[in-house]
Amino acid sequence: MSERMKNKAWSVQGKYVLITGATSGIGLAAAKELAIRGADLGIVARSQVKANETAEKLRTLTGGNTKVDVFLADLTDQRSIRRVASEILARCPRIDVLINNAGAMFVKRILTKDGMEKTWAVNHLAPFLLTTLLLDRIRMSGEARIITTSSHGHKMAKKGIAFDDLTAMKRYSFPQVLMGGANFRYGETKLANILFTTELARLLEGTGVVANCLDPGLVATNFNQGNGMLARMTMAVMKRFSRTPEKGAETLVWLADSNEINGESGRYYFDMKEAIPTAPASSREAARKLWEVSESQTRNSSI
Repeated sequence: MSERMKNKAWSVQGKYVLITGATSGIGLAAAKELAIRGADLGIVARSQVKANETAEKLRTLTGGNTKVDVFLADLTDQRSIRRVASEILARCPRIDVLINNAGAMFVKRILTKDGMEKTWAVNHLAPFLLTTLLLDRIRMSGEARIITTSSHGHKMAKKGIAFDDLTAMKRYSFPQVLMGGANFRYGETKLANILFTTELARLLEGTGVVANCLDPGLVATNFNQGNGMLARMTMAVMKRFSRTPEKGAETLVWLADSNEINGESGRYYFDMKEAIPTAPASSREAARKLWEVSESQTRNSSI
């Protein structure tokens, strides 16, 4: 990126920010703060009721001064993602910031309509597909930002991504499932977020579009509440040591709005500072391989 771009002032005020996972937790906290800072918002959600409630909250928060568009999609379903991407392109003449924030973890191995393991589908393939489908429109903005919410959980994938087990049959097999296989699978998907960001940043060099990711820390949200009593009990204990959603959203908002990171791309941040991920997360070879695999799994290539 040129020195002119690096030094040019940046603010979300008056810019269009598209965010997934904005109806609760970190995403909702980030959407509120970005609305206060003057951004117009597009929220991608699964539930019409929750999306409308969130949109109304955001409009009320800013006295009706914030434009909020609602888009509905099931992020486990690639047809749904393609449909919502077409709707976004039809309704949004520009996208200045794309925030891939939605995430989930499933304790049981469930395959989606596309034959993909569900945690992988939501946490990695959904942001990959949505980003690549919207990328031409994002690049039209001249300068834009793509931000993906990863996690310190990527450290659980100590051996990297198991490219020979992409549907996670081994992770969810006995006895691995008893040893926390679902947690390690979640870690793989969060590692994938970092590798996706690395390769995306490389492919976007010189375009004016930057891609970064973040670890929001351990945050008290509704995450993992649909995975049974044990999961709910575990999360209840963890909440005692967790951050508020507002604290967890700080780095996300900073990456969207700060002038400090102008020109910085392919980085991983924690508490508004660049952090060093694990060795598997720093592998350029793994990042390129993941991109190729993801194109195959979504049958999509936009770069």
